[in-house]
Amino acid sequence: MMKKFFMYSLAIFYIVAGTNHFLSPEFYLEMMPDYLPFHELLNVTSGLSEITLGLLVLYERMRKLACYGIILLLLAIYPANINMLLEALDGKDFGVPIWALYVRLPFQFLFIYWAWVVRDFKWSEST
Repeated sequence: MMKKFFMYSLAIFYIVAGTNHFLSPEFYLEMMPDYLPFHELLNVTSGLSEITLGLLVLYERMRKLACYGIILLLLAIYPANINMLLEALDGKDFGVPIWALYVRLPFQFLFIYWAWVVRDFKWSEST
């Protein structure tokens, strides 16, 4: 029962997070490192990726692949999270407290673990 909760909550989390890329694009564009090109395209791509992966988590046949995709996505965006903290320490205001930017870094690994746990969930286990 708990694994089912984690699976649904993982799917919802990424669908909502991905949708937020389209509702509040300026937040994501602000955090992108300057060395990355095409910020708008990257924002749309990551938003669509999160929505797609969140939906695929719901399908047993695609769950493992979706969870590995989420893990790769989290690893890919980790440098942007570090960059956001470093820029905030240099005085840039993201509207997020610096302590929250510090806390966010280890939470990425908790999110990776969450996807890792969900990847092998089978409906037959939920009874």
